[in-house]
Amino acid sequence: MKKLFFLFALHLITYQTFAHEGGHGTPTKDWHFVNSNEAIKGDFIMKEGETVYLSDENHEVLTFNFADFKAQEQNYITERVRLISQLNATEESQVSKPFDYSNLLLIIGIAMVALSVFNLKKETKKPFLATSFIGVLFLIMGCANTQSSKALQKMAANKLPFLEAVFGSFDKVSTRHDDNYFYIESDGIPAHKMMVGITNWQQQVPINHDYSGKNAWAIPLQPELAENPMSTKDNFMKGAIAIAANGIPIFNPLNNRGEDANAIGELDNWGGHCGRADDYHYHLAPTHLQSKVGEDKPIAYALDGFAVYGETTEELDENLGRFTSDSTYQYHAVKEYPYLIAAMKGKVEINPRTKAPENEIMPQAKTRGVRPDLRPLRGAEIIGFENPNSQQFNLTYKVSSQIHKINYGWDTDGNYTFEFVNPDGTSEKSSYKRK
Repeated sequence: MKKLFFLFALHLITYQTFAHEGGHGTPTKDWHFVNSNEAIKGDFIMKEGETVYLSDENHEVLTFNFADFKAQEQNYITERVRLISQLNATEESQVSKPFDYSNLLLIIGIAMVALSVFNLKKETKKPFLATSFIGVLFLIMGCANTQSSKALQKMAANKLPFLEAVFGSFDKVSTRHDDNYFYIESDGIPAHKMMVGITNWQQQVPINHDYSGKNAWAIPLQPELAENPMSTKDNFMKGAIAIAANGIPIFNPLNNRGEDANAIGELDNWGGHCGRADDYHYHLAPTHLQSKVGEDKPIAYALDGFAVYGETTEELDENLGRFTSDSTYQYHAVKEYPYLIAAMKGKVEINPRTKAPENEIMPQAKTRGVRPDLRPLRGAEIIGFENPNSQQFNLTYKVSSQIHKINYGWDTDGNYTFEFVNPDGTSEKSSYKRK
């Protein structure tokens, strides 16, 4: 029996983690391409999907398609990805993770059970019962702790060059970062058309909003898995849950009354509409942005720090996401409710002044309307929306076969004018000043 305990103790003492030599940098090398005789000198940064990121001699980030590289370069890239993934996994196990007590609990449990069996052979029932009970208890605790450790594994950090490439696909979006967050700035007006297709209209129209400076959207650089993911069916019916690659916020697919905004006709042909502050936002995953960002890139990022991709044939979990081979997690869009992010897989901070189901995620950019909010106009269908210049818009809607128009815009001093044109050609005007 003494030998048995000695072996368990020796196993515990010699339990070790893996180490690696060297750093993450790669020497500058020449890169050769299939359809070019010219080589490019640069450093390998990373491979994300089928996109390869290099840094040239001027420290500028260059992107290439993996298939464009010659075979020997593809082999080099594949090996670098494997090594970096291995090094990151090793570092996380050595530095980032606290001591895992599950193995210790399991070892003690096995030892106690073994001791009880030994006592049973000696026909000592009382020690057998006590020792075996304690041993089983330790085994249960060890298994439970192991499952908890796996559920809260450390995720890979978001990579700045990749984030910059995703949001950099749109001219109207600016980005910056600090040690904790990647910030997205925009004016709240997407480059695509809006509003057409809405059949359940709340009489709001899109105006600009200053999502910049301290009011920028923020994506965590280091996502963390939540112990209990929060369902979007019961939470987050106020504010955004994600930010699209074009700088437009994405709200819960349910409106603030708990209704499927898409199913009841509130959304336009691009999956968006305007809130009470005349703020344009999506309630569906903006899959129409895929052609702009590229097939292998996300169309948005959730406020927990995980990417949102378009539709996929891969199997998704109950949150509408999946883990990837490079220690990340990503959501995907689906055609039916809940459309995207069934539950927030990552940790999020909740505004303490809000309560479920209208609890909002922090930090959250704020909107500032310029006119009183209105209520739904029964039977109205938006049939036209034009943008004659950068700060002027014309919206056309139909009610009972009669055509109405709203011509509106703003100047650089924050003055907003609205002209409401009736079917008979008469009109009324209103003016507002943004404070």
